[in-house]
Amino acid sequence: MRTVIIGGGITGLSAAYELVKAGRRPTIVEQQPQLGGVIQTDTVEGCVLEGGPDSFLSAKPAANELIKEIGLGDQLISSNDASRITYLVKNGRLVAMPDGLMMMVPTKILPVAVSPLLSWGTKIRMGLEYFRKPPAQPLPDRTVEDFIRDHYGQETVDYLAEPLLSGVYGGSVSRLSVGSVLARFVELENRYGSLTRGVLESRKKAPKTATPAPLFQTLKGGLAQLTDELQRRIDGQCEVITGRAEGVEKAETGYRVRVNGTAVEAEGLIMACPAWQAGVLLRGVQPRLSELLEGIEYSSSVTLALGYRRADCGRIPPGFGFLIPSKERKTLVACTFVGAKFPFRVPDSHVVLRCFLGGAGHEAILDRGDDEIVATVRAELRQLLGWDTEPAFVRIRRWRKSMAQYTVGHAARVQEMRGLLRGLDGLHLAGNAYEGIGIPDCVRTGRAAAQALVRTA
Repeated sequence: MRTVIIGGGITGLSAAYELVKAGRRPTIVEQQPQLGGVIQTDTVEGCVLEGGPDSFLSAKPAANELIKEIGLGDQLISSNDASRITYLVKNGRLVAMPDGLMMMVPTKILPVAVSPLLSWGTKIRMGLEYFRKPPAQPLPDRTVEDFIRDHYGQETVDYLAEPLLSGVYGGSVSRLSVGSVLARFVELENRYGSLTRGVLESRKKAPKTATPAPLFQTLKGGLAQLTDELQRRIDGQCEVITGRAEGVEKAETGYRVRVNGTAVEAEGLIMACPAWQAGVLLRGVQPRLSELLEGIEYSSSVTLALGYRRADCGRIPPGFGFLIPSKERKTLVACTFVGAKFPFRVPDSHVVLRCFLGGAGHEAILDRGDDEIVATVRAELRQLLGWDTEPAFVRIRRWRKSMAQYTVGHAARVQEMRGLLRGLDGLHLAGNAYEGIGIPDCVRTGRAAAQALVRTA
């Protein structure tokens, strides 16, 4: 059975690895000259620089399991959680996020009470939220903004929910679906009414461990270690066609994929590309499925790494970095102090600031020149950190339409897609557009699609 995988990022590579492991010889179609998708790692002056994602959540096991399975377990490193302080910008100054917050849910009274981040009116409202009753019946899907404002007020939306979720999704809280983005909090609302009470009760019931799991994990030499090793594992057993998939149509025994003007026959087809691209390709196969896929919104972003020699730098606040709420934002969205978050990534002689720009509604930044972007970011960093110096090196990456946005109604749309796929034997969707945006979700869906094809062969 010939399987074609459209997309050679971490999703497609995970699917190809699983198929090769089962004795198949899949074909990957990738329009970029190299595989790996948004996982792109550079090493400059001993500093490991990630052009795309820099880590993954350890709570989701799929990436960790795959890394160990392919022999990279000894390269796994964890975030330096003992030093995990995140700052938020308020009135142009860095303010540490209060201890005891689970996202935007307070679990400790004193740190929130003394924090200058929120007004006393919001703090009192947070305290009273503890007594909120469960709804008589589950409420319909809402925006994250509506959900958090209902529980904790608009200031909590502006200075906690919005910057936290902009940093993760590159999206707008006024459009993101709470049911898809914060599903656990919706469950707590339905059961307890109060999110604060729900989080506290959940913690009481959680098994006690001597050492809590790290929040983030990554690979010592960069996440490209994972994609490079997957490529090595499938080399010689997986055909790679460099070119653009131009369309898909039904064939007598499966599907026909047009690539570079040539037809490629496939009994199995895994769409491991962005949903909008899958939608365009599948217009002639299933119009409603195509419409749903093209309807998934995407945001665009820029990552900018500024590397400095430590002797040239001013003071870097202790912690992982900072987020800038939309109300305070000019251009910069967030900044990570790479050496503090992952000590193995940056030698003691250097400091690396990893900056994020763009996101939903701010895509125009991608059209600015490199020099303009660097100058703008350096000026904003100077205001926030109090110093500026010429960086020893700069690396910039533009990611157009790369981050799926789970807008209101997303779960229902995905459920409808799954129903339509049941009538399309051998066709599978995988990637970050459906039920999770992180690397573990991409690995899990890619491998699951391959396993499903092996089972039904």
